[in-house]
Amino acid sequence: MLAHERSVGTVRYFVAFVANILASGYFLDMPRIAGATPTSDKDVSDRIAKNIHQLREARGLTQGQMAKIAGIPRATWTNLESGSANPTIAVLRRVADAFQVTLEELLSTRRAEGEFFPKGSLPIRTQGGALVHKLLPHPIPGMEIDRIELPAQARMGGVPHTPGTREFLTCESGEIVLVVGGERFHLHPGDVVAFRGEQRHSYANPGTRKAVAYSVVVIARNA
Repeated sequence: MLAHERSVGTVRYFVAFVANILASGYFLDMPRIAGATPTSDKDVSDRIAKNIHQLREARGLTQGQMAKIAGIPRATWTNLESGSANPTIAVLRRVADAFQVTLEELLSTRRAEGEFFPKGSLPIRTQGGALVHKLLPHPIPGMEIDRIELPAQARMGGVPHTPGTREFLTCESGEIVLVVGGERFHLHPGDVVAFRGEQRHSYANPGTRKAVAYSVVVIARNA
């Protein structure tokens, strides 16, 4: 397989992987922002109704079909979309699970359909001998996604996280040696390693050209 084809396959895998994580409902709800303007119950009900309607329409399903998937009465679903319901957290979680979205996404004000962030507009930091590009312009609780650039012969130490955290590393170009808890993994384009994030780990580029990898960290919920 050509190097370009392997690189494209890596990116496709990465995008699909992140999409599955985002749809899993794993993340904690967004905390209330200090100083934020309080909203009325009517505002919240209208926002939930609009979000549920848009999510259902995007899937091309009827109210009855979505109610059946969520395991709630059709009348309850109708009231949710009309804004006249006063749902419990349990009902909202059923609805979020039916859509395969987080509860936070169901409750939040929906952003514009698309936002453009030009190259260099997101944070970049130097860590060891590497450049680490942040890829999430808007914070997602419990998740970090980075693009790591390692020059030839460079090394970067990883940061151990709380117990239960999972990390995923996929190599896009070049080669990377990942050492986790004394175990060594040699990645080439298209390779992926999943490991426990509470362990000591490091990244190194043994090659003669720059290596690029993507890191996804799914931080464990607090016990």
